[in-house]
Amino acid sequence: MPQINPNITNFSELSFIFRFLPIFLIAYYVLPSRLRPFVLFVGSLAFYAFGDPKSMGIFAVAVIVNLIFSYRCQAHSKPALIFIIAADVILLLSFKFLSGYGKISGLPLGISFFTFKMVSYQADLYKGKIKKCPGIFAVAAYFSMFPQLMSGPIMRYCDFEKNKVLSGTEDRFLVFKDRIHLHLDKIEEGLVFFTLGFAMKALLADYLAAMWNDIGTIGYESISTPLAWAGVVCYSLNLYFDFWGYSLMAAGIGVMLGFPFIKNFDHPYASKTVGEFYRRWHMTLGSWFRDYVYFPMGGSRESKSNTIRNLFVVWALTGLWHGVTLNFIVWAGALLVMIVMEKFVWSSNEKLLAVIGRINVLIIIPITWVIFALPVKEDLYNYMGRLFPVNGAGIAVNPGDFAKLLSTYWGFLLAGLMLLFPGIYSNIVKRRKDWPMRVMMLILFWVCVTIVSTKAGNPFMYVNF
Repeated sequence: MPQINPNITNFSELSFIFRFLPIFLIAYYVLPSRLRPFVLFVGSLAFYAFGDPKSMGIFAVAVIVNLIFSYRCQAHSKPALIFIIAADVILLLSFKFLSGYGKISGLPLGISFFTFKMVSYQADLYKGKIKKCPGIFAVAAYFSMFPQLMSGPIMRYCDFEKNKVLSGTEDRFLVFKDRIHLHLDKIEEGLVFFTLGFAMKALLADYLAAMWNDIGTIGYESISTPLAWAGVVCYSLNLYFDFWGYSLMAAGIGVMLGFPFIKNFDHPYASKTVGEFYRRWHMTLGSWFRDYVYFPMGGSRESKSNTIRNLFVVWALTGLWHGVTLNFIVWAGALLVMIVMEKFVWSSNEKLLAVIGRINVLIIIPITWVIFALPVKEDLYNYMGRLFPVNGAGIAVNPGDFAKLLSTYWGFLLAGLMLLFPGIYSNIVKRRKDWPMRVMMLILFWVCVTIVSTKAGNPFMYVNF
């Protein structure tokens, strides 16, 4: 067995895969079913303590306060709802601003995602979407469940309560042998998605991240225009497969525990417009803003000006959610402009929308990811100068840089581009229970383990948000 890194809070680290996860699964399934909410909560607290022990107090207070106010929200108290949502949002934004302006180093682990869960839970309680007030440990486990703690997906409580394994109702009347078989089936099913995400992280995203770092090492003011465009493709694929890989691993662990599979990506680069792209990218975040911000404000049901106002609020909050630095505001603003233009200008001509929409998805959105990636305005200015050479700004200091880096990383770029085609992933998932595919998944898993064991850990990118 290769040497295991002690960092258990990174799903692609061997310490998580071979220590934390199997120990937790054994406790989860061997102990009596009535204890599973408690086991999930305690396991999640242990995961949090390993990842960010200094922020445990903040996390614990947020959970306790939300539990207390949940009873008033269940009783349809609007003042209680307004207070607790305001408190949750202020908590999140305070740390975002403190971190963004360098007052603190980093955010408390998972604060963005457990805050969004808390807000949606309180709102759904108030609206009566949650019919029965759950037990304390069930709610605490929902807020803190470790598979989704760091970077989502943002599960709603209605999906959390679909877990029959958690309550024991699924296997209550089964004999021991059948119960074991049922639980092993869920673990195997979850391992397929976990392995696919593991491969995206270890075999694609980490190597594309190395290429992006090499571009930064050369210097954005020095790279050639061809390499600048290759960097756009590189970073776009890096972000995509890093975050999609994490989402698949998190969803796979959820399936192992008996939760429904939570889809967070649906082949966004196959989209025809920017609006469609962001309905397919980080789907649980997009649907959260839609259901708890956009629709309550009126959505698209009112006048054009009100619709634009509602879109502005959603995208302003989306930008602030990612960070308070100028690059995130510019990034969100650019997307807002494209979506408004698609919705109210280009939509009048279907052929025009089809052409511009595809250009936006395949060219403009990847360029916006560079804005997303570079918080220092001088870096962004230099990079854009290389992308669009004006008055000699794109002249390469090192004209051989493109060929040199592509000779190392072309295979990863090609593999990433091929996986943008939906049929490849869909075919793997469709055939995941066939024996040849099971063997391939087993081999793929151990290939990833071998590769991860030979290099230093590379955290998932969205942990920063």
